[in-house]
Amino acid sequence: MAIAEVSIVPLGTGNVSVSEYVADAVHVLQKSGLKYQVTPMGTIIEGNLEDVLQVIKHMHETPFARGIQRVYTTIKLDDRRDRKVDMEEKVQSVQQKLKKHTSS
Repeated sequence: MAIAEVSIVPLGTGNVSVSEYVADAVHVLQKSGLKYQVTPMGTIIEGNLEDVLQVIKHMHETPFARGIQRVYTTIKLDDRRDRKVDMEEKVQSVQQKLKKHTSS
C-alpha cells in the first residue's frame, strides 16, 4: 500500500490563487476511485503504487490542458511493503504516542 502526498502548482497563471487548478486535479482524482484527502498544502492519496503514480501523472497534466506552460509538482511517497497501513492508521499511531506524552 502506497500513501503519497502531492502538490501541483501551475506557474504563470496571471493570478495568485490556484484553487481552480487544484479543483481540476482533484476532479481527476475523484474519478480514479482512489482514497484521498485534500489538505491545505497538498492532497494525500492512498492505493497500490502503480495506481497512485498513474493518477498523479494525470493530475499533473490538468493545468497543461488549460494552456498553462509550466507546472511544478512535488510528491512525497511512503511505500510500505511489510504490512498494510492506511492514512488514518498513521495519524492514529502519532495521536496514541502524543497521549503518552501528555499523561506523563
